Amino acid sequence: MYSQLNSINESFRMSDLSARQERIISLAREIGRVTVDDLAQRYVVTPQSIRRDLNEIAELGLLQRVHGGAVLASGTENVGYEARRMLSQEEKRRIGIRTAALVPDNCSLFINIGTTTEEVARALVGRRGLMVVTNNLNVANILHRSPGAEVIIAGGVVRGSDGGIVGEQTADFIDQFKLDLAVIGASAIDEEGALLDYDYREVRVARAIIANARRILLAADHSKFARAAPVRIAHISQTDTFVTDTAPPDAVRALCAQHGVSITLA
Repeated sequence: MYSQLNSINESFRMSDLSARQERIISLAREIGRVTVDDLAQRYVVTPQSIRRDLNEIAELGLLQRVHGGAVLASGTENVGYEARRMLSQEEKRRIGIRTAALVPDNCSLFINIGTTTEEVARALVGRRGLMVVTNNLNVANILHRSPGAEVIIAGGVVRGSDGGIVGEQTADFIDQFKLDLAVIGASAIDEEGALLDYDYREVRVARAIIANARRILLAADHSKFARAAPVRIAHISQTDTFVTDTAPPDAVRALCAQHGVSITLA
């Protein structure tokens, strides 16, 4: 019923849009983010016209305005995997490299679901003596040919949208281990320090990962502060190091200082 009401509400909102605005929303759903300059060139109109379009779409709650463009509005569903991969690509790559630098050779670690954690896995290729337990098929594909990494894949249901492995079986599998590190991501971080996600099945696994690692490395880019998600993973105080690309909001920085969480900027 809730999804039906959402669909009806969105239909009413879409009826207020011009044909160009509908195409802009469709494009945002495909790639996650649209920019004023690209849209102006694509539709052969002035940047001012595009800004007006984006502002009107944002007023209807269908997109969220960001500097230079717009992204999909926060809600109860995550952006599609391919769109997430394209969002903040360079920032995620830098975060991946910086987080991987905190992982010593000859250690054991969890890597959970997320496009940022996949960048950490890419930066770990070629490292020595790693045992990696993951519920992310993409991480396994990245690392399984690295001669210095033993990769263990958690059992459970494979989510078709992104290759994540989730559910009770996965959490039970994770509970067998006690590892040196965990590299985790989050879909959103609020000003109270809550780490949030969309799928309660994924959250249960993430909690098991946190409970069974000696140190927690949180890897998340700045866009996570502008989003909302409905399911609580943990609190930022449960992490040891937060690797991000820009300084977090004041409230989050204060929480990190209060709880001894180090912030590393990539």
